[in-house]
Amino acid sequence: MKDWKKYTRELLGIVLGTALTAASFNMFLIPNKIASGGISGLGVILYHLYDVPVGITVFLANVPLFILAWVSLGWKFVGHSLAGSLLFPLMLGMTGFLPLVTGDLLLGSIFGGIGGGIGLGIVFRSQGSTGGTALAAQLINHFWGLSSGFSLILADMLIVILAGVIFSPELAMFALISLFVTSKCIDLVQEGFSISKAALIISPKKELIAGKVLEDLGRGATFLEGRGAYTKEEKGIILCVISQAQVSRLKKIVKEVDPQAFVIVSSVGEVLGEGFQRI
Repeated sequence: MKDWKKYTRELLGIVLGTALTAASFNMFLIPNKIASGGISGLGVILYHLYDVPVGITVFLANVPLFILAWVSLGWKFVGHSLAGSLLFPLMLGMTGFLPLVTGDLLLGSIFGGIGGGIGLGIVFRSQGSTGGTALAAQLINHFWGLSSGFSLILADMLIVILAGVIFSPELAMFALISLFVTSKCIDLVQEGFSISKAALIISPKKELIAGKVLEDLGRGATFLEGRGAYTKEEKGIILCVISQAQVSRLKKIVKEVDPQAFVIVSSVGEVLGEGFQRI
């Protein structure tokens, strides 16, 4: 029963994500000739050259990629990408009636990137994919050993360069802006808007500091053991994760207990577990 709930939730996420991405393309990117990489970027180019619907290009380009991936990488790998890859071109057609929101190329590239990035982030969080260059990158990695990340960047850049040659260098630059915004929004959706900080406190008074952290901040702490490279002395180390708002209070606690302590505070990409985001 839990598996069905999980699959239903993931499918709904893929539907929502592909719909949002498709809507962003139709409202901001396609009318403005912003081909921000990927198979969909190639679709934008072909649409303006030959009036071929972007959804048709995306679907037809994915078919041989899926067949090759199925033969080379197996059905299990392909299955994770199938739903999103079928839904995305469908959603491009279904949202084709949406009007152009702005003819300003900068606004179009930014907001198209935001909408597309959020949509793709939702798809990826739902264990889905829209195929395209992401699938091509996996195949390049499999056959020629190039890293998937490098292959993906290479494929996207080729589409952007092609757009620059066919349309104009200016439109290629706006496509790069959209591509950058999209990647950042994907990361934000997948990793969350983390405002957590990790603190490493090196002090012989670790017990007192940890007690105050627990009492005053309501945060747990972990003791680590270290040794000074120069002095060869054993060092007590405290590791704790706190919110951004608690940083100043943590500094005050450490200063009161041990003004000579060594403190490192760093930003954390994601925190999972008790007191933070559920795993």
